[in-house]
Amino acid sequence: MPEAKISHADHTRWKKQQQPVRRTVSQICPPPRRPLTVADIRPGMENERLGVVRDSMFQNPLIVKAELGKPRERSCSLPGIDFNYGLYIRGLDGGVPEAIGHWHVLKQQPTCPQELTRNYIAMNRGAVKAGLVTAQEMSLYRRLNDIRINDQDDWHLKKEPPSVPPNMTFGIRARPSTPLFDLLQHRYQQLWVQEQKAAQKAIKLEKTHKMTLGKLYETRSTQLRKYKPPVMLDALWRMPHFQKVSAHLDTFPTEADRQRALKAHREEYAVRQGTLRMGNYTHP
Repeated sequence: MPEAKISHADHTRWKKQQQPVRRTVSQICPPPRRPLTVADIRPGMENERLGVVRDSMFQNPLIVKAELGKPRERSCSLPGIDFNYGLYIRGLDGGVPEAIGHWHVLKQQPTCPQELTRNYIAMNRGAVKAGLVTAQEMSLYRRLNDIRINDQDDWHLKKEPPSVPPNMTFGIRARPSTPLFDLLQHRYQQLWVQEQKAAQKAIKLEKTHKMTLGKLYETRSTQLRKYKPPVMLDALWRMPHFQKVSAHLDTFPTEADRQRALKAHREEYAVRQGTLRMGNYTHP
């Protein structure tokens, strides 16, 4: 099947269709809208009026209404199309040809000589030697004998800059970086806990090594606190024909455990209630 041949005109037209459409500056940034006139008013518009209508009515911002779906019209009249906005600077240097063909060099302005400072010490000394002591006489003497300090003579008055080492760095030192690794590991918390433990240990050692001064006397309250009232052990009553019968049930594993339990019971016998002294709520 023969292939369809594409002409050069069709190829050019297809390339133009594929290229993006370039917009002009007036399309991207349209000029500001001019104020309305009587000729721009159409039936059904917001600014349609009855009676006598003048162009000056549409230049009053208090009267002009905004059209639906359109920006508000400006009531200020704008200059024509040929008007250029902005400040126009007229070139006085001649442009590029003048810069290439000529070279303007600024002339150095003559510098005025620096005025020397007055030597008040020498003038006061000379006035005192001449016998002038009042303020008026001193002022007249300074006018007649104006003594100045030479630059070579006032070297001792000028302070030389302090000697700075070559490796000196000026400014404020930067703050050291935050130790994030120690913060993530709670290093500061561990150090604080160790310091607290060391402080408590030191306090305990100080208390143990502390010597007691004088003799401690025991009062009646301390003696009564240590006193244990004696307990009278009464034998349990048993029936006569059961007195020689041994116990058939023994809950203690050994005899030593049994004696230890009886001893603890006798020590608490005085503070327990009940007939058998077995507890607070035990009844016979």
